[in-house]
Amino acid sequence: MDMQTALEWLQALPRLAGEPGLDRMRALLAALGEPQKNCRYVQIAGTNGKGTVAALTANILWRAGYKTGLTVSPYVLEFRERFQIDGEMIPQETLEQLAGEVRAAAARCPEPPVQFEAVTAVALLWFSREQCELAVLETGLGGRFDATNAVENTLVAAITRIDLDHTELLGDTVARIAAEKAGIIKPRCTVVTYPVQEKEALQVIAAECIKKKADLIAPAPEDFTFLKSGSFENRFDYGGYQVSLPFPGAHQACNAAMAVEIALALWRQGYAISDEAILAGLESAKFPARIEVLRRAPLVVLDGCHNPSGAAVLAATLKAHHPEKPAAVLGVMADKAVDRLLAALAPAFSAVYTVTPATPRAMQAQELARRAEPLLPPGKVRACADLSQALDLALMQPQGAVICGSLYLAAEARPLLLARLEKTADGLP
Repeated sequence: MDMQTALEWLQALPRLAGEPGLDRMRALLAALGEPQKNCRYVQIAGTNGKGTVAALTANILWRAGYKTGLTVSPYVLEFRERFQIDGEMIPQETLEQLAGEVRAAAARCPEPPVQFEAVTAVALLWFSREQCELAVLETGLGGRFDATNAVENTLVAAITRIDLDHTELLGDTVARIAAEKAGIIKPRCTVVTYPVQEKEALQVIAAECIKKKADLIAPAPEDFTFLKSGSFENRFDYGGYQVSLPFPGAHQACNAAMAVEIALALWRQGYAISDEAILAGLESAKFPARIEVLRRAPLVVLDGCHNPSGAAVLAATLKAHHPEKPAAVLGVMADKAVDRLLAALAPAFSAVYTVTPATPRAMQAQELARRAEPLLPPGKVRACADLSQALDLALMQPQGAVICGSLYLAAEARPLLLARLEKTADGLP
């Protein structure tokens, strides 16, 4: 199976099918010889910040000398990002081979897998073949019935900030969503949660920890000291770890604290993880489209925020680091809480150029503009024919530009932005 065929097969699989459950995933793994049993795991669930915590944690473990797998969802630049070992993406020929094996195994199962199940099976098979000592798994949706939850050897379960998202599938309250996310908690594992978790979410997580006899660690906000730093820099002290994080925003400091606590939990379980490895892992991590500063003057920021909580974080970060309101290139998915997302973002921008991201789930640019117009001054919202036009208009604004609203949009925009910025005299930061 060549790369194109592999991608076509994976992407042709349905996103959802039938009742939620793990039977299909367990059957697929059984047909593959139970590869998930050959590794130990850190599982990460939550609404916002999962990818950042996963990337930071995997980088720490790699810096500590452990062969470490990482699977994230979704990808930003290239599909192979979803499968990584020690910071390197899966080789194309390996992905082709493993996708072919998963496809053959799926044909022997009572039910075909959904897309995320097949993708996760590829990752687990690769981690097993490469004899990874540890693997960091980012859940795709929820937790309890997520494909990654078919693993059993979970040493640490981490739950990032929980907010209302995917309510049609996970529930319409924070408590119900927290119950789904807390489904990754395994008996007697260690659980690390977000420092400022919603009270009702924390109550659900704590109750599940008691039920599973799992230790709960919640980083304390009073253990943070934010240090003097420049624009879009992030220097802080957390429990004695003085960190210069490459991701701006107080929320990223909270995500980094979770990664520290995950590493310390593994250290208490006998893994040799030094303070030096923790600091090196945090400070050298790379993760595109998480308030990624591509240029400082004029400002160009790329962010994949796609729900109201993420939008609020982006708006707060811009307010804290950039006195002028930039222009926005905005594209969203139609199945998101678009009006709440707009309410959080609109006050941060001087103008909005709406686009239709290249995916069937996208909201049309004209509809997005119609919803955004009441939130900005007259004449400051424009629906663009395509992304290239929107970028041209936004990059002309002297106060800077922010491209946001969806990871799909971020993936589409990033190479176009880099190409444009490389042509400028000041280049990249």
